[in-house]
Formats: sequence, C-alpha cells, structure tokens
Amino acid sequence: MILNRLLLKRQNKWWVGVFILLALVGFADATYLAVEHWRGEVPDCSIIHGCDQVLGSKYAAIGPVPVALLGAGYYLTLVGLGVLYADTKNIRWAYLAGQLTWLGLGASVILVGLMAFVIEAYCQFCLLSALTSILLFVWARFWMRAAKLIEVS
Repeated sequence: MILNRLLLKRQNKWWVGVFILLALVGFADATYLAVEHWRGEVPDCSIIHGCDQVLGSKYAAIGPVPVALLGAGYYLTLVGLGVLYADTKNIRWAYLAGQLTWLGLGASVILVGLMAFVIEAYCQFCLLSALTSILLFVWARFWMRAAKLIEVS
C-alpha cells in the first residue's frame, strides 16, 4: 500500500510536469504569433509555405483580437491549473485542466479545417499549436485515467 502511494506520487509529478511543459510550448508559440500580429509582421515559414495566407486571412482574428491571443490565454490557463495542482494536490485543478483540453482540441480541429478546406494554405506555427493541443488532450486523458479521475469503458 505504501509502495503504491509512493509510485503514484512519483508518477503524478511526472504526468503534471509533462502537461505543464506541453502547455508552455503552446503558450510560447501562441504568444509569438500574437506579438507578430500586433507588430504587423507575418513570421517566415521555414518548413512549409502559407503563413502569410493563413495569418493574413479573416480567420486570424476575431475583431481586433488575434486568435493566437486566445490560444495564449488558453495555454496559460492550463499552465496555471497544472501549477495549482502540483502545489496544492487538489484533484479539482487536475480535473479542470483535463476537461479544458476538450476546448483546445475542438478549436484545433476547426482551425486546421479552415486551413485545409477554406484557406487552402498551412502555417507551421498554427500546426504546432494544433499538435500541442492534441498532445495535451491525449496526455490529459491518460493522466486522468491513471489518477482514476475518469472511467474508461
């Protein structure tokens, strides 16, 4: 019983650490895009071409607010919830963080769909954000399952 608690405690630190790290990657990526938007610059795409079309499209902002800023807020919220959980061990923070990843997954599906089918161009930074959201979602599902916060049938 004590050994199981020690293993779960060690495993939990690892799970939350990776979760926070992934959220920080997303935050850095989204913040970079938001700052570039306000500077009136379009980042150079070194891997694929199309950043100018995607980031210059009408889908890149909601009114004066760049979508990337909303993403940065989302990722920063996940970082905060992960840190709160790591600090307090209050399982509610972990549960809330895990449930919020549904939001990121949904937004990523919509935005990648817009790139693929409407804009017909891709932005490597946007794809990195989508990948980060997908990884956060999958990681959260495994983490919540390991912590027995969700039932898997």
